[in-house]
Amino acid sequence: MPRIDFDAEREYDDDGFSAQGAFRSERAKVVCGFFEPGQFIPVHAPSSALVVDVRSGTGIVRDGDIDHRVGPGDVVTVSADTKRGIRADEDSRLEALLVTAPPPTDEEHDPVRRGLAVGEFEPELATEE
Repeated sequence: MPRIDFDAEREYDDDGFSAQGAFRSERAKVVCGFFEPGQFIPVHAPSSALVVDVRSGTGIVRDGDIDHRVGPGDVVTVSADTKRGIRADEDSRLEALLVTAPPPTDEEHDPVRRGLAVGEFEPELATEE
């Protein structure tokens, strides 16, 4: 089993959140997520379940219509086919272990790419206007 070392994987990016791959199989994907203040993974609804284990910092995890406030030690799960997103607070870096099962498809990440391109946490809302 691979050992996940957050200190070794830690990599922040001024242009957007950083996802450092730790493990991938046909059944699961594990990444170390690093967010500068205010950075986010846009809301999307892939057909995979998500587990977010917050290591440090504060922010929100969107679970359908609910925004869960999170901090160190919090774990949030989001069911498959449910809208989800992650955003660091404006005054805090956020580090979290992110597990998806099964891994989302490239097509399911189109809303993520779209949201990052336009700087929108909720890209579906941005494209409906």
